[in-house]
Amino acid sequence: MKEITPWRICCEQQGLLIDNSQINRLGEDALKIFCTLMLVLISIESNAQNIDVDKLRLPQGFSVSVYAEIENPRQLALGADNTVFVGSLRGNVWALINPEEDVRANEVVRVAEGLNTPNGVAYHRGDLYVGEINRISKIQNIDAKLNGLQPTETVTDKLPNRRHHGFKFLAIGSDDKIYLPVGAPCNVCEEEEIFGTLLKINLDGSGMEIIARGIRNTVGFDFHPSSGELWFTDNGRDMLGDDVPACEINRLSEEGQHFGFPYIHQGDLPDPTFGGGHDPGDYTPPALKLGAHVAPLGLAFYKGEEFPDRFANTLFWAEHGSWNRSRKSGYRVMMGKLDADHTSIIATEPFVEGWLEDQNNWGRPVDILNMPDGSILVSDDMANAIYRISYDG
Repeated sequence: MKEITPWRICCEQQGLLIDNSQINRLGEDALKIFCTLMLVLISIESNAQNIDVDKLRLPQGFSVSVYAEIENPRQLALGADNTVFVGSLRGNVWALINPEEDVRANEVVRVAEGLNTPNGVAYHRGDLYVGEINRISKIQNIDAKLNGLQPTETVTDKLPNRRHHGFKFLAIGSDDKIYLPVGAPCNVCEEEEIFGTLLKINLDGSGMEIIARGIRNTVGFDFHPSSGELWFTDNGRDMLGDDVPACEINRLSEEGQHFGFPYIHQGDLPDPTFGGGHDPGDYTPPALKLGAHVAPLGLAFYKGEEFPDRFANTLFWAEHGSWNRSRKSGYRVMMGKLDADHTSIIATEPFVEGWLEDQNNWGRPVDILNMPDGSILVSDDMANAIYRISYDG
């Protein structure tokens, strides 16, 4: 197995490993030195940041506070008794304990460490499932094990061990299946069938199926609370300029759909290398085109009752922020209103802004989680914070 080193993680997070030929051109040592320096600079910048929620702008009547501070929070999952589980890219999985439903977590406990980039977490019937690069693992009966580090057991280790776009996001459907992505291991390329897909597997790791293809890199999805359809984000390819192709939000209306990658981007743009001979009409177009390079990650339908009525049938998504633009874009949480049929997004607007100040950013939102009291949580892997957003109007 390839050594997991900080400089590799740094390169992947900054989009620097465009394809394997870059290593061949620059050399392993040159990339290591460059990315290690990048990691040091990012660490200095992150440690120097103060979490200032007063800089965040929300619609009138809403307030934001810091729910917890932990290193590199990524996917969020709600467990029993108001416990929130948090994945990361640093090998750790955390539990935020808050049985009294206070506005801030009472206790932060690390329940696993030393894992292979455990970005994804999902809670189901007392067990915690963890999405690593090349495997799905779990901690059984996690509710009785919130007192410290716990061993994990392997559900499946049959996933590719390719780190580029290899971060896993997990969801468990009403069919008791685990849903997860396998991203394309490149900026743009043709690869083995398993890459650029959405999968589902049984809870014991058996019965792996590809349910959607042509997906470059999704690290966020949710089931619509009424229709049950799976909606997901997808990050568009880089190196075609500031404004194309658009990142996407997609709707899986039936299993087997192909969303175009690497042949067609944003539903209507043929790739200059791989698009020849491919008709956009043969692929499923996005439900919504976003800005180019905004890097949408976590996505969630609002399921609570605390927010005003206009937030019913609303979709939130976190735009992690661009790296491949001359001027930065993203770095915000957006919202979109669905039509009465729950099939298309008819209006969008920012929900939380303020992490990007001119061209300097002090945070990067990642995932969104509905809480039992009607509030939502938002993770930020740069400011090392999880925010609580509530309606006080």
